[in-house]
Amino acid sequence: MRPRRPLLPAPGGAYMALEDLLCLCFSALAVLAVQGRLLEGDSLELSCSAGPAKVILEPNQVVVLDCNLAPAEQVINVTWKKNGFPLVEQEHLHVLPNGSLFISSQGAAKDSKYLEKTGVEGNYSCVSHSSLGAVTSQTAAVKFSTLSRFFQQPESQTVEENGMARFECRIEGLPPPVITWEKDHEAVPAEPRFITLPNGVLQIVDVQESDAGTYHCVATNAARKRYSNAAVLSVLKDSQPAGGDVTIIAAPENTTVVAGESVVMECMAAADPTPFVSWIRQDGKPVSTDVIVLGRTNLLIPSSQPHHSGVYVCRANKPQTRQFVTAAAELRVLATPSISQAPETISRTRASTARFVCKAEGEPAPTIQWLKNGETILSNGRVKVQSSGSLVINQIGLEDAGYYQCVAENSLGMACATAKLSVIVREGLPSAPKKVSAVSLSSTTVLVSWERPEYNSEQIIGFSLHYQRAVGTDNVEYQFAVNNDTTELQVKDLEPNTNYVFYVVAYSQLGASRTSSSIIVQTLEDVPSAAPQLSLSSMTPGDIRVTWLPPPPELSNGKITKYKIDYCTLKEADQVTSIEVGGNETQITLYSLHPNKVYKVRIAASTSVGYGAPSEWTQHRTPDRDNQTHVPFAPTELKVRAKMESLLITWQPPANHAQISGYKLYYREVGPEETSDENPLDGAEDESWDVGPIKLKKKVKQYELTRLAPGRLYEVKLVAFNKHEDGYAAVWKGKTEKAPAAAVDPPVQKGPPLPPVQVYAESNSSTSIWLRWKKPDFTTVKIVNYTVRFSPWGLKNASLVTYYTSSDEDILISGLKPYTRYEFAVQSNGVGIDGPFGSVVERFTLPDRPSTPPSDLRLHPLNPYAVQVHWCPPAEPNGIIVEYLILYNANNTQPDDMWTLLTREGNIFSTEVHGLESDTRYFFKMGAKTVVGSGPYSNVKDVHTLREKLSDILDIHSVTGIIVGVCLGLLCILFCMCASFRNNKQREALPGLDSQAAGNHTYYHRSRQGVAAPSATLDSHELESLMSPLPEDAPVALGDITELTEVHSLIHTSLPEDIIHGKRKESCELKPHSWPPPSAADQC
Repeated sequence: MRPRRPLLPAPGGAYMALEDLLCLCFSALAVLAVQGRLLEGDSLELSCSAGPAKVILEPNQVVVLDCNLAPAEQVINVTWKKNGFPLVEQEHLHVLPNGSLFISSQGAAKDSKYLEKTGVEGNYSCVSHSSLGAVTSQTAAVKFSTLSRFFQQPESQTVEENGMARFECRIEGLPPPVITWEKDHEAVPAEPRFITLPNGVLQIVDVQESDAGTYHCVATNAARKRYSNAAVLSVLKDSQPAGGDVTIIAAPENTTVVAGESVVMECMAAADPTPFVSWIRQDGKPVSTDVIVLGRTNLLIPSSQPHHSGVYVCRANKPQTRQFVTAAAELRVLATPSISQAPETISRTRASTARFVCKAEGEPAPTIQWLKNGETILSNGRVKVQSSGSLVINQIGLEDAGYYQCVAENSLGMACATAKLSVIVREGLPSAPKKVSAVSLSSTTVLVSWERPEYNSEQIIGFSLHYQRAVGTDNVEYQFAVNNDTTELQVKDLEPNTNYVFYVVAYSQLGASRTSSSIIVQTLEDVPSAAPQLSLSSMTPGDIRVTWLPPPPELSNGKITKYKIDYCTLKEADQVTSIEVGGNETQITLYSLHPNKVYKVRIAASTSVGYGAPSEWTQHRTPDRDNQTHVPFAPTELKVRAKMESLLITWQPPANHAQISGYKLYYREVGPEETSDENPLDGAEDESWDVGPIKLKKKVKQYELTRLAPGRLYEVKLVAFNKHEDGYAAVWKGKTEKAPAAAVDPPVQKGPPLPPVQVYAESNSSTSIWLRWKKPDFTTVKIVNYTVRFSPWGLKNASLVTYYTSSDEDILISGLKPYTRYEFAVQSNGVGIDGPFGSVVERFTLPDRPSTPPSDLRLHPLNPYAVQVHWCPPAEPNGIIVEYLILYNANNTQPDDMWTLLTREGNIFSTEVHGLESDTRYFFKMGAKTVVGSGPYSNVKDVHTLREKLSDILDIHSVTGIIVGVCLGLLCILFCMCASFRNNKQREALPGLDSQAAGNHTYYHRSRQGVAAPSATLDSHELESLMSPLPEDAPVALGDITELTEVHSLIHTSLPEDIIHGKRKESCELKPHSWPPPSAADQC
């Protein structure tokens, strides 16, 4: 959106600064959806994008709507629509010279009635016209800010001390108002006991005496501020809490919101003691982590999304009991439409096929319609809007070039996407065939003839004849391939008495000509394909009233000119009487019949060609002359509307309807082998009917039988009954509609070309594959080009399948994903006829470096010197991961080559990093490597190693062992001293020995360095005898060294400095209590 200076209202309110409205920028599909209040002088760009845009104006505000659409060509003009009709300009509503729409609310009073009179509010859209076509924008709804009166006021109430209070007010506004609460004309205290919900509810828990007072809510938005009526809260003091069952005071309500809006699910429960309230989803899914508990018991969803939809259950449990109550409410989150897959701009040669794929999401599910140059496209013939939402255009002509828009719409708004179709016409193509004519030879055959094109006729290799029904909006276009040596063709298997439109296209090696002029011809009439469906009833013992419905137009095969009704008694089947009536009649009464006799009746319809097949015989018994006073007559005007899976039955009461109590309805399916004579009509024989009696009330005059089979013959009987007996029957017999047969293309005169042979795929790079093939060995049709179909292997989404056309016998397919398995098939295309796709070949693209780093890097400290590292494979590995690279450093500012590198095999997703320093922050990042090379590194993550603890140095058993070892060493020293005295050897050295021992103790206690005394060596020797020696090359665990350090300080001794820092010094001085290898002493 280009920079713009604010459009400020001048003192007069009519003149604006327009310096930066001098040009109208057209950019490709800019997405801008604005919802909320625009600042004074702001502008809004309308595009073909997600919407609708929503503009809320305040008095004395101005907004400019720019038309920002897709065409890149020079714009001819821009027009505006309001509420779907051309815009009528007014003082505060006019088009600027650059095509933008200026909307002002200046001078409008705050009275909403006056605002409506300004004519500013409405839905606005623009249409951009260029040399290639036109594009329509999204809709912008312009409304003034409003705030209604309260339609629910808070109510006064009296509650017990330590109880609960709840006030509620409701109001509507645009934009939605913010609701606050006041107590005694001051804001309610900012205490956790006062819970203000966004939906206008104030909850007070643990009510205190000081909470008594007057409460009212305040609603505020851009339009104004409103105060509700006052509600008084009274508090009862010194009341005993009622320890009854737990009850839900305020239950959640079913709520429907638009995605992005906040939602409150309220739940207040009371009991003594205070109940515990929890929430669950009825479908068993966990409550989303972005749901907030507001107060103690309410749920708040700050920004609702479709995944929040569901039934939420509030459960209140009474503490220390199993007593609980629940309340449930459904949340439905609606979403405006959004285009999940937009159509792509394409170029196609004339007479080829264009396919635009469009998919949309939203709640409720949006409907998709297509526009061409701003006008709605109706599915008809060669232009088809498929049920999936895709648009397919067959036999493309120059007139099909332009802008196509996919418009997805639901109750919340619309979204659209634009694509351009360019039609390529090569030089040297033949002109259109001339003088196309068509003659109807019969009710199902038409002869079509034409003349060869005027230009480039010698290059023609064949023709294609196209036809479809001339009337209707969802017709199928058929085509025949015709050889070059003929200019006429008989089209057979057409529908009688139906208008068809025909045109012809010529083909050369370079492509197709323009379509010829179209011609419409009507096939001849035929006899009706089906008979009328009739019903019978009697008003007196001597007559039968016959009524019927004319055959539907698709079965009449022409204009119905007359009907013939045949009837006879059941026992005199050879004496049939026939009556003819005009084609406009739908009923006749047969007189002079015998009472209490079973008659059978049938009917046939005729066109100018003749009568069609008659209907099935239908039986009817005339009333008995002696029982007229008690037996109800048959219902009159029995009519049945046959559908594919149901029969809709209507009737009128009989003449003596005052005597009837209701109706009984029977029906059954009549098999083809059954005859009328085998099932004599008798109201008492209910067992001969599949279903019935269905008893209906006296006032009922319509009933629908459902779950029937299509195209089957059914018989329906309806009788009226009273408290004495059943009456005479009205009978109908007919067939349900047939299920529509799948449209089948008429056979072409020559078989389709065979698919190519020896199809071979070869990987060219990580993003391209060569596909090569050879022409089929035998074919009866000249192959013009080939169609290559390819998609990722195993793909089931047909919209992602890609088609390429090649006139050569190879093609380089690029733009593929690295190290992805694709499947290919090739099709041979003849003149106006395409062959089947051949067998599928598969091929991987070559691998590449990973496009993304390993995902979900997680770090966890194990101890002061080690960290556990977890990760997941890259989202786009582009090959087989052969190695993972782990970089870590305590300084994240150093270059990568200064970091420590660890590698792990590609099938490992977790490792431990040892040798770290305690209480230190380390930084980690990871990369992945294929055979091609390494991919990018992940974002840096940090972890802090643990501090050293006493438990990390020694446990209580180790300390006890050391103390015991030291004591044993001292005892050995004393024993040696005593032995020396007894032997009287070197008595002069005894004080020195004593002094040496004392000195050694003092030295070992106060210093970390020095030469070990013999006593220390003896101590070490004793400890080695108590503990198992370690192998010579065994590593020293840093944790054990740390434990020795801390424990040594506890027993007033010291360890050498090198051991504390985890270094092994090969010296007899450093021989600690139990762990140096025996070779250390030997080296000394």
